[in-house]
Amino acid sequence: MFDIQEELKKLPTKPGVYIMHDKTDAIIYVGKAVSLRNRVRQYFRPSHNEGIKKDQMVRQIERFEYIITDSELEALILECNLIKEHRPKYNTMLRDDKTYPYIRVTLGEEFPRVLFSRQIKKDKSRYFGPYTSAGAVKDTIELLQKIYKLRTCSRALPKDTGKERPCLNYHIKQCLAPCQGKVDKETYREQIDGAISFLNGNYDSVMKDLEEKMNKCSEVMEFEKAIEYRELLNSVKQIAQKQKITNSDGEDKDIIAIACDDRDAVVQVFFVRDGLLIGRDHFHVTIANEDGRAQILATFLKQFYAGTPFIPKEIMLQEEVEDAEIISQWLTAKRGQKVYLRVPKKGTKEKLVELAAKNAWLVLSQDKEKIKREEGRTIGALKEIAGLLDLEGLLRVEAYDISNINGFETVGSMIVYEKGKPQRSDYRKFKLRTVTGPDDYGSMYEVLTRRFSHGMQEKAELKEKQISEEYGSFTKFPDLIMMDGGKGQVNVALRVLEELHLQIPVCGMVKDDNHRTRGLYFNNKEIPIDRGGEGFKLITRIQDEAHRFAIEYHRSLRSKEQVHSILDDIPGIGPARRKALMKGFPSLDAIKSASPEQLLELPAMNERAAKAVYDFFHPGDGQP
Repeated sequence: MFDIQEELKKLPTKPGVYIMHDKTDAIIYVGKAVSLRNRVRQYFRPSHNEGIKKDQMVRQIERFEYIITDSELEALILECNLIKEHRPKYNTMLRDDKTYPYIRVTLGEEFPRVLFSRQIKKDKSRYFGPYTSAGAVKDTIELLQKIYKLRTCSRALPKDTGKERPCLNYHIKQCLAPCQGKVDKETYREQIDGAISFLNGNYDSVMKDLEEKMNKCSEVMEFEKAIEYRELLNSVKQIAQKQKITNSDGEDKDIIAIACDDRDAVVQVFFVRDGLLIGRDHFHVTIANEDGRAQILATFLKQFYAGTPFIPKEIMLQEEVEDAEIISQWLTAKRGQKVYLRVPKKGTKEKLVELAAKNAWLVLSQDKEKIKREEGRTIGALKEIAGLLDLEGLLRVEAYDISNINGFETVGSMIVYEKGKPQRSDYRKFKLRTVTGPDDYGSMYEVLTRRFSHGMQEKAELKEKQISEEYGSFTKFPDLIMMDGGKGQVNVALRVLEELHLQIPVCGMVKDDNHRTRGLYFNNKEIPIDRGGEGFKLITRIQDEAHRFAIEYHRSLRSKEQVHSILDDIPGIGPARRKALMKGFPSLDAIKSASPEQLLELPAMNERAAKAVYDFFHPGDGQP
């Protein structure tokens, strides 16, 4: 038995990471400390207050463990790794998990290539990026290959020179064909240097060269070539226009700012590479009410740069962050060069941070509007339904449907909506065990009985083990059951609930002659619905979803029956021989009419297998 008070006395004063576990042994929080004893003890002092979120966490702590480190920097690195691995419930979390694309020039090869990459490796390649658009990266690579006629193949050159024919790119004059020895290393390297110069933002020389070639072709009336150069020129101009000069120092830097309210936060990042603003991105962060901007920014820095391979020389921030010196040391170690965390107070840099902050607020406000509209469709729709039925606290709705074809493979579906949104992890399928033939009422009785009996049994088992009900798969009961039908289906549900001594409201979704929902059947009467309201639209979505889920399950069962081949029934014929038979003969009839000698011609067959196939289709024929 873990005695928290006793274990607190054993805590060392060294730096390290502490890990909090709940009753199920799940990790719910990971933190770092300069002194483990001082920090961990704080959580269990009655006078200590870190906000509602941390108080909830402390009440759930069943045990803790810790890992000692030699320094606070090591503790920070370990904390980042553990948070990324376990994603604890009570840590402030970066919700986006993005990997950014890079352009890789394989300078370690004698004839380098320009490739798309999502990670930086410690090789002899040179990397450009990160970029925010994978599509833009692919377009740039394609443009470079057209301008500089670089190879795209993965042949090992010069070892494989001349071993295979040149690819299509050579024939359409988009590759210099080093694979055929048609270009020497020095000339090819000049092309690669041109591509690297382009990736560094030197577009003027490329545009000038293309314009000269276009004009020259026009003068000698080679108009097709002139059009090709014109299109390449336009492509270069488009890429050049997307790059906006931010300063003249040519440094790599990230500009980070935050916008937050009492529930949500958005962090905006501008990426500056070689003095050019190459893109921006925003990230949503889950926060608690008591989390300050400095704390959120510090958490973001640790989680974001733990997951991206590129670290810029300078990170400009909206305000000072917690553990700034330690974070800077960590980033410096990752980069291999000094990384500066700065809060600009004036000039162009401050304006860039302000611009990032404005963009963060814009994203946050747009999301708020989107959330408001979404709440109308979801929570607002549920409130409308609750008002119609005179119910309170309506959050979770379960709907059921039955699907069969003339009683064949009858199945039931259970779908769940929470706060007006589908909770697909809670959907369940039922293959009927006790009902044969087309009996929808009997089928629904079995489905509901199994669903709620299982839930009651799970609740009892978890209670006995002193485990929270949230860890059961059937333990969450609905605030409302919606049946796909009227009085008959509702009465079946009420009968099941009465037998199990459960009290859950049940309503039926009544359809008109055109199979459209016209109202709700509840408490022995039909209640009309406003067809233009969000409540009606939600009911329709629930009804359609229950029907879709049941149909899809039934279709999957039918498909499994239909893919069964008659060849599966032949003794001694496994998957390999069945495949050989299907490849060796044009049809099943051809297999049936084949002689044992013809069957033996297949590589996978032996005499016994050939005889088994022949005898299966010619029982009592007397063939050996």
